[in-house]
Amino acid sequence: MKKTDPGRLRAGGRFGRQAEAERNDLLVLNAARAVFAEQGANAPVADIAARADVGIGTLYRRYGSKEQLLQHLCAIGIAQTIADLEAALEAEGNGWETLARYMAAAVDARAGAFAGLAGTFSLPEEVSAANEQARRLAEQLLRRGHDDGTVREDVTTLDITHLVEMFSRYPRRTEQDDHARRRMLTLTLDGLRTAGTELPGPQPDWADYQRSWDASEHPA
Repeated sequence: MKKTDPGRLRAGGRFGRQAEAERNDLLVLNAARAVFAEQGANAPVADIAARADVGIGTLYRRYGSKEQLLQHLCAIGIAQTIADLEAALEAEGNGWETLARYMAAAVDARAGAFAGLAGTFSLPEEVSAANEQARRLAEQLLRRGHDDGTVREDVTTLDITHLVEMFSRYPRRTEQDDHARRRMLTLTLDGLRTAGTELPGPQPDWADYQRSWDASEHPA
């Protein structure tokens, strides 16, 4: 009896459709990060669909509204961040090296590009829980640098978050833009090392940051 190729079954069956949906999700996620980084919180969904090369009708059939789309993008985005943090915690190297590699990868993926949307839509409970998990993992990664003395003691996890968000919004219209971003990121990462200039002001507060994502704190 001729054996059936399991790959063909997967491609034509439910698993294949799921895989295609996941690929489309990543295309839309990357497109949305780029569009929001370039245009800000009021970027139209049509521009996201065009950047991802999918029909806008397809997006609305799948998500129903811009808010549902953003909620879903935040969910898969934070899942990606958690996976990247877990990989960084398992990687070899001193505390600063592993933190710097994670941050460079996060910036390259524009992981903080949705920060400008904070408070403009509600976050599902599972996304809020995932955000908390990511925060704990980031604290572990930073603590490694504090413990081995390679990262300055006054750097906080929220400082790291703000840096990723800031560089995620850096424009990348030309090769020169990307080169400049990488230079500025390298300079910034070097500033996380010990024996740097004392940071001004009080340490940032996580409670204040979490409130910025609470849509109820930002009435229309």
